[in-house]
Amino acid sequence: MQDKILILDFGSQYTQLIGRKIRELNVYCEIHPYNHYPDIDDSVKGVVLSGSPYSVRDKDAPKPDLSKIKGKIPVLGICYGAQYMAHFFGGEVAPSNSREYGRANLGYIDHDCILFNNISLHSQVWMSHGDTIVRLPKNYKVIASTEDVNYAAYKIDDEISYAIQFHPEVYHTSEGKQLLENFAANICGCQQNWTPDSFVDTTVNELKQKLGNDKVVLGLSGGVDSSVAAVLLHKAIGKNLTCIFVDNGLLRRNEFEEVLHSYKNMGLNVFGVNARKKFWDDLKGISDPEQKRKVIGRNFIEVFDEEAHKIKEVKWLAQGTIYPDVIESISVNGPSATIKSHHNVGGLPEKMKLKVAEPLRLLFKDEVRRVGKALGIKQELLGRHPFPGPGLGIRILGDITPEKVEMLQEADAIFIKGLKDWGLYEKVWQAAVILLPVQSVGVMGDERTYENTIVLRAVTSTDGMTADWVHLPYDFLAKMSNEIINKVRGINRVVYDISSKPPATIEWE
Repeated sequence: MQDKILILDFGSQYTQLIGRKIRELNVYCEIHPYNHYPDIDDSVKGVVLSGSPYSVRDKDAPKPDLSKIKGKIPVLGICYGAQYMAHFFGGEVAPSNSREYGRANLGYIDHDCILFNNISLHSQVWMSHGDTIVRLPKNYKVIASTEDVNYAAYKIDDEISYAIQFHPEVYHTSEGKQLLENFAANICGCQQNWTPDSFVDTTVNELKQKLGNDKVVLGLSGGVDSSVAAVLLHKAIGKNLTCIFVDNGLLRRNEFEEVLHSYKNMGLNVFGVNARKKFWDDLKGISDPEQKRKVIGRNFIEVFDEEAHKIKEVKWLAQGTIYPDVIESISVNGPSATIKSHHNVGGLPEKMKLKVAEPLRLLFKDEVRRVGKALGIKQELLGRHPFPGPGLGIRILGDITPEKVEMLQEADAIFIKGLKDWGLYEKVWQAAVILLPVQSVGVMGDERTYENTIVLRAVTSTDGMTADWVHLPYDFLAKMSNEIINKVRGINRVVYDISSKPPATIEWE
């Protein structure tokens, strides 16, 4: 039975980051809504209470049932979690009179407390709260303070319960990872043995038992998630896995042929379907982004369904769903209202009456790559930038035509090749070229032109939830602009997007 830490989510923007940091310690953890978490069995070695956008004094503040947790197994309250265990157990939380947002330093540490093992005095921490603890319950002991925050951390006497007012999971808390290791390994006693290799062994064995001799069909996209899922499944069930790669006419230039070739070299049972004309015909004249997504999603389902039915006695549909998708669907705040259409393969299980297998549903994106490396998948595939399901369909603003697709493919190929040639590709999390429905005046030779504008986009990110634009060298941007305008007929202007997420999004549609 795998040791694990449960993280109870109160809606904080940092909750996933807590999970990621604990997993970096090779300790398995799961995130669950505070009001819907699993039974506490012997595998649960400790519980983390996350932060929250709420104040504990709010009428509708989250109020978890901790009766089976607090005082029974190790607990670490972070920010809201710390204030909750103080306010509702005999202490008091009130609005803060001093600044408690941003960097602070620990002016006092109880070095006899195991939570602060190897944490240095004056260590930098990150505060992010509008309330402060003004009084602790009688059996609570201060174990750390800053200049402005007296109760920066506390321990409950006669319990293995700890709380901190700052966020150890963020980069700005310089020794946050050490603190989380003190909790997970030293206090909870978790074995630090959850590695990519152990995940592969466990998952392959589970898939063998779950799937038996059943046939499985998987829709490949050419991306990291579906590729790693395919290799995991192939390792478990071999020839009983059939992979289908659909060309929707909105892939990158030559991607269909190149990716299909690389999959076959990996020993996968895969076949490709050229459905470009169907997608282009059905998208004709449609400009609305959500409508485009729906048409692309519907067509994918129809094509995939038709091809899958050619395989006899299929019982399972495999998908490359990863952990952020799972967390989103069971969020403490409910599924996001802004989830876009065509997420994974929505609609297929109901239509095809298949059971669903999701071998990566416990992994974050960076963990998927590490598992792929453990499986021996080439870095060329694992290092690929994320690519949206609707492909270039949401990078052509306005209606889609084969001519626009070809124009964008040519410009995109130049940009991606340029990033690789200049040694910039691996420094960028995602790169894109967007074709705008905007024409402007230009001069080429002695002639006046009135042609299209494209946008170059390059961002850094960890998981796509937030992103910052990349400061690409001016010489590189100048080279790309010159090459695209000279080589791609129909484009006479190139601009660079310097917007971060938030407030912008990574894609333009």
